[in-house]
Amino acid sequence: MIDEHAIVSAQAQLAADVSVGPFSVIGAQVQIGARTVIGPHAVINGPTTIGADNRIFQFASIGDAPQDKKYQGEPTRLEIGDRNVFREGCTINRGTVRDKGVTRIGNDNLFMAYCHVAHDCVVGSSTVFANCASLGGHVEIGDWVILGGLTAVHQFTRIGAHAFLGGGAILRADVPPYVMVAGNPAVPVAVNSEGLKRRGFTEDQIRNVREAYRILYRSELKLADALARLAPLAQAHAEIRAFVDFIQASTRSLVR
Repeated sequence: MIDEHAIVSAQAQLAADVSVGPFSVIGAQVQIGARTVIGPHAVINGPTTIGADNRIFQFASIGDAPQDKKYQGEPTRLEIGDRNVFREGCTINRGTVRDKGVTRIGNDNLFMAYCHVAHDCVVGSSTVFANCASLGGHVEIGDWVILGGLTAVHQFTRIGAHAFLGGGAILRADVPPYVMVAGNPAVPVAVNSEGLKRRGFTEDQIRNVREAYRILYRSELKLADALARLAPLAQAHAEIRAFVDFIQASTRSLVR
């Protein structure tokens, strides 16, 4: 299932049913799992591990060296899970030794055309990156996050699960779970209630999330006072506990 015009290193390890299109290049130290389909003109370098049932479209560059001037050729890694889609022109870089040494991407993610995931990023599962969404280095993205087209995320920023970035957002600070942000610089605008409904959150859970959002963003409380107000809600409701835990773990400022 490897086109005669593809170039596959003898050191690469491909499952028997992997498909590789014409003029694609698979380098050494690349492992690719079952039923993964690689289109024409894609380049995959290693050390890179790619799971099962992924789809990589033409002109994608997966697992190449990080765009970091301090990188000196160290053997860092890229790890990709299962059932991800990388559309045309996506660039996904390996890690650096100055951080984790690895870039990680989970399962069931959709990266539309020309998206970029920089070195040492951690992307969860079931995310959507619309066209030209870009992550700086060391960014962490939770599950079910959606990044609108032309969004840009500053290095070391964290985005919590179920958050939503509107198209063209420029993000310079952490986004707690469930929060929708938009603008340049990005600011909070609402709770991603529609997304929560689609993922099975109950009306009571969404009501709790809205109350937590109101306390943090609409009560004009200082952050410490808002967290004190949220503490009893977090003890009673798991969805608010995740919200509070994220805020407490933040080492950058939050979008406010």
